[in-house]
Parts: sequence; structure tokens; C-alpha cells
Amino acid sequence: MGLPEQKNIGLVLSGGGIRGMAHIGVLKAMQERGIEAHEVAGSSVGALVGALYANGNSTEEMLQFFKDTPLFQYNFFAIGKPGLLNTAKFGSAFGALLSSDSFEALSKPLHVVATDLMSGKEKVFNKGALILPLLASAALSPVFSPVEVNGVLYADGGIMNNFPKEYLQSNCDFFIGSNVSINSELGKKDLNNSFQLMGRITGLMIYASCREKIASCDILIAPQELEKIGILDKKGIDKAFTIGYDKASFTFDKMMG
Repeated sequence: MGLPEQKNIGLVLSGGGIRGMAHIGVLKAMQERGIEAHEVAGSSVGALVGALYANGNSTEEMLQFFKDTPLFQYNFFAIGKPGLLNTAKFGSAFGALLSSDSFEALSKPLHVVATDLMSGKEKVFNKGALILPLLASAALSPVFSPVEVNGVLYADGGIMNNFPKEYLQSNCDFFIGSNVSINSELGKKDLNNSFQLMGRITGLMIYASCREKIASCDILIAPQELEKIGILDKKGIDKAFTIGYDKASFTFDKMMG
């Protein structure tokens, strides 16, 4: 059984930090099999990868970009604003990879979710300027500072909606989901301190709010092995990519075989 023909394929990419490199592996597996999404929705790192995909960048370019972009470079630290790192400093690096600072310039419709910190609501961006909404969607609190767009402060889209499938519902009739916010079973040794506990609770809350949408995808790639990779551990980039590629390749080949 292959993928259905004459379907509008929607691609949903979740948040999840460095684990989001698995999304790039999924894209590589799709491209090798001639599978192309018609429309994309993403949150946090999923929004960044989705924008590069909609822009036509190769998977090699995407991977190299995340390897080359500094996370904790001294001149990126936030001064006089909340957060450890000044998110706006990453704008020029990302802009260098995009053909234009515009949703309309992309080859595919893209929906980017961010969290409005002032109203406490989610916001979807899909037209106009592109780079600031992307940075806002990926501004993981409390590490990255909020991003101001049109006078409003925004933070990580995963806070409110880590798997924004609903924004594709009106135009797509077949859904491929890549979820890298994994919550597999843990042992007592994995919950030894406050940071581990906080991360586990946050992860469970995010997953609980999205699990029905995740389960409703026609094809879902959600490798459990990703949980061993820290969300800000740049040493895990290649491993996350490989995990995503292997899982997606197996899943697509099983469906198409």
C-alpha cells in the first residue's frame, strides 16, 4: 500500500529543541521517496525546520545551519531583558538562509505558532514578515528572551500548542506528523532532582494537550529514542537526525511496501 494519490498532504512539526533535528531526518526520508507536503505547520524548532523546508533549502543546508549557529556565545547573552540569551541576535543568521523575510515568498503555505505572553493566548502567523515570528515561536523560556512583534511579546509556541495540526485542516486531507516531544516511561533514577522533575511535568502537560491531534495523523513519526537527547544539547544534532531518518524510512517503506 502506498501513499494516497491526489491528496493534499499536510506536514506537522512539533517543538522539542535539538530533538527537532529528527524533523530534518524525516524530510530527507520523504524526499528520497518522492513524498512532498503541500502545506506545513510548526511550533518552536518545528517552525524553523518547516520554514527552511518551505523555502526550498536542502536537508544538508538545514543540518549545517543548526550546527553552525551558536547557542551560548558570549555576545548573545541577554542584557536588560528576561531570558539568558537575546533571541533577536539569531535573526541575521536565520535570514541569511532564507530567500526573503516573507511568508508569501515561500514555496509552500506555512503556519507558525507562538505564545502571546501578554494576552495568554496562542498566535498563528502565516503572512507578512517571517523572521520575527519564527524567532518568537522558538524562544524557549526561560533560556531565550521573548520576541516583540508589533508591540506584543511572544515566546515559544510549544507553551500553548506544540503540535498545530488544526491550522492545516481546511486545506489538507492527509497528515504526516513528526513529534519529537517524547514522553516514554521513566524510572526513579530519572527523577532525582528538581530540574528533571520540572522537565518531566512540563513534557507531560505539553503532550497531554496535543495527544489527540498527534494520534489523528495518518502517518506519525515519534521515535522514543529521542528522549535520551537533551533539548539544548548540540552534541545530539547528528544522532537526532539519524534517529528521525531511520524511523521515517522504516515507517514510509512499511506503508509503501
